[in-house]
Amino acid sequence: MEDFTYTISEAQKGERIDKALAMLEADWSRSQIQIWLKDGGVLVNGETVKTNYKVRPDDVIHVTVPDAEPLDIEAEDLNLEIVYEDADVLVVNKPRGMVVHPAPGHTSGTLVNGLMHQVTDLSGINGIMRPGIVHRIDKDTSGLLMVAKNDKAHVSLVDQLVKKTVTRKYIALVHGHIPHDKGTIDAPIGRDARDRQSMTVVDSGKHAVTHFRVLERFGNFTLIECRLETGRTHQIRVHMKYIGYPLAGDPKYGPKKTIEFDGQALHAAVIGFIHPRTEEYMEYEAPLPQVFTDLIEEMKDTVDSTEK
Repeated sequence: MEDFTYTISEAQKGERIDKALAMLEADWSRSQIQIWLKDGGVLVNGETVKTNYKVRPDDVIHVTVPDAEPLDIEAEDLNLEIVYEDADVLVVNKPRGMVVHPAPGHTSGTLVNGLMHQVTDLSGINGIMRPGIVHRIDKDTSGLLMVAKNDKAHVSLVDQLVKKTVTRKYIALVHGHIPHDKGTIDAPIGRDARDRQSMTVVDSGKHAVTHFRVLERFGNFTLIECRLETGRTHQIRVHMKYIGYPLAGDPKYGPKKTIEFDGQALHAAVIGFIHPRTEEYMEYEAPLPQVFTDLIEEMKDTVDSTEK
């Protein structure tokens, strides 16, 4: 364990304690500080306080940072495609069918298992089950993810996601013939009251915005590029269903068994962000996986044969 002691200044008066400590120690996230508060690892003037405590001038705050828990998740050689890597961040191209992080009862074959084999350091802010993970994509969605190799990089990347400055572009094949060339879906997303494992557009949901443009049309299907302004769970899948063009192959939000494709036809093609250390903008692109390319070619052949 490691101990830290701080005295609150007049300038920090009235700040929530988690925010005040995060300002004092850039490597600490507010979510991690909140855990320490609940576990009794943060004392104010020798007393425990709630997470919403507002600090006062001359408050003496003592923080006991626990030793990192050893990972009990096995490193596995999954031959991950790492597109870029340096001392702070890496960009990985996740294959379709791979879960991003372990969960109770499912601790092998995930992206995290593979990262632990191929990467020396990963940030610890998200705990032992999600080292380095700052955002995620669904199991059957392929494509690019940012990964943090230390806590400072983790804080920076999460902050960019919150501020909506990360570039995230996806390629999707959807049902229907979209007549207009581009559009914006601005509709709040929340948990579906009738199915707690699904998301839906609901007035009480979180703000969600998806921009899209048409790349190609194949009869009753349309290939589009989606740019995320926000990053809600299942956002593209929910938004496209909401406007009447659900993703092809989507087992949760689309019509059943309309194409031979295991899971939704969705690929995270572009990721762009400011490097946490150099402050330079970096952008990477991953081509469509072969199975997605084959699907598009099949769509073209079907349209061509119909038109003859």
